[in-house]
Amino acid sequence: MDLMEKTLYDAATQGDVHKLSELLENDPLILDRAILNSPHKTPLHAAAFLGHVEFVKEVMKVNSYMCLLRDKAGRNSLHLAAMSGKLEVLKAIIDSTPQAVREKTDDGGTILHLCAKYGRLEALKMVVNAIDDPDPLNAIDHPDLLNAKNDDGMTILHMAIVYRQTETIKYLLDEARVGVNIKNANGKTALDLLSAQGKIRSEIRSSLQKSEALRGKDVLNGDQTFRVLMAKNRKTIMVVASLIATMAFQVVVNPPGGVWQDDLSEGPNPHKIGEAVMAKTHPALCRRLIRAASTAFVSSLTTVVLLMDETRFTRSSMVSLVVLLRIMSVAIMSLLLTYAISLVAVVPKDIRGKLSETGVIVLIVVMAWSTTISYDSYYIWHLIKNWRTIVMPPIMSAIREGRTLNIADLQREIYLRALVNQQPGGHGVDARPAA
Repeated sequence: MDLMEKTLYDAATQGDVHKLSELLENDPLILDRAILNSPHKTPLHAAAFLGHVEFVKEVMKVNSYMCLLRDKAGRNSLHLAAMSGKLEVLKAIIDSTPQAVREKTDDGGTILHLCAKYGRLEALKMVVNAIDDPDPLNAIDHPDLLNAKNDDGMTILHMAIVYRQTETIKYLLDEARVGVNIKNANGKTALDLLSAQGKIRSEIRSSLQKSEALRGKDVLNGDQTFRVLMAKNRKTIMVVASLIATMAFQVVVNPPGGVWQDDLSEGPNPHKIGEAVMAKTHPALCRRLIRAASTAFVSSLTTVVLLMDETRFTRSSMVSLVVLLRIMSVAIMSLLLTYAISLVAVVPKDIRGKLSETGVIVLIVVMAWSTTISYDSYYIWHLIKNWRTIVMPPIMSAIREGRTLNIADLQREIYLRALVNQQPGGHGVDARPAA
């Protein structure tokens, strides 16, 4: 280390901004040389740990990358400022280089682990506030920082308990996002670690219990939790699937309009007893009805068969669950299509038209609640007003072609039709009535 670099480090420990400016004026690359010669012990490390905020700001103006460099323990300048509780330095570095918060130390810990270990509650709060910053330019993309684990599987709550940081523990237990039943690498939860402390403060134990904290042996793992949830809902899903299968079966054996009660070999409508009347009066609709009902019947029975094997549904086999949900969606939409075809077949056109208006309004409201597209009141009003030209064409097209109605595809098609539909005067869907 030459004389100028030694002077630089002395200026860092003293927070001498004037001396730093002189050194940079004489040698603009002095900070870069300091990094090359001692990457694990930079002037910024010293200034951050000692809380010389003005010195830190000046260095960051010249070389903001320096705050990401680590010492021999893998800690960057932000980590050191948090350890020593230097809040002004902490804020300056976060404002300048927020990605420094995401950096981990050599033991896999985060800046919050250091705050919990050294009892720096205000520093911890500052970092949490930075994570929650609503400004996307300042937000730190680390949503699970509060529950991150180090290499020993320890969360910040575990660290606070092990190092007996009472105020930090209280703060973390009031934070809803902190997981109280997370296990460390040894299978211990926060309650286990607290019990091992010997002398236990009753208010901490009480706070943990109010947060529904459990011992490690009582906490279900991912597969166990998933199995419990599936067991609770399995019977309900099977009942629903069975009902769909029953309704689909009944539509086929007892179609809309009934069946012929006699044999007739001659005349305009020759038929045999038991055949569907609809096959003669609405042959095209009859074929589509059979396709839709058969799809609902087969898909619902497939769901029942899948649910009979409980071992199939585990977190390690999520594919089976996805397949199950897809099949159930097909069954439900096929049943909806079956109902729509039956309605067209048995209801006279004049009455059907009046019913359609009510049905379309209900459909639009349901889509407004279920879709990811943002609907406002004017857009819903626009769909209802122009339902004949926007909503009905894709529905009737699906019925004519015998396609299964997919609600997501239907929503997209209706939305696109609404965009190209022109209001009087050439205004599209985004136009608003004059105030």
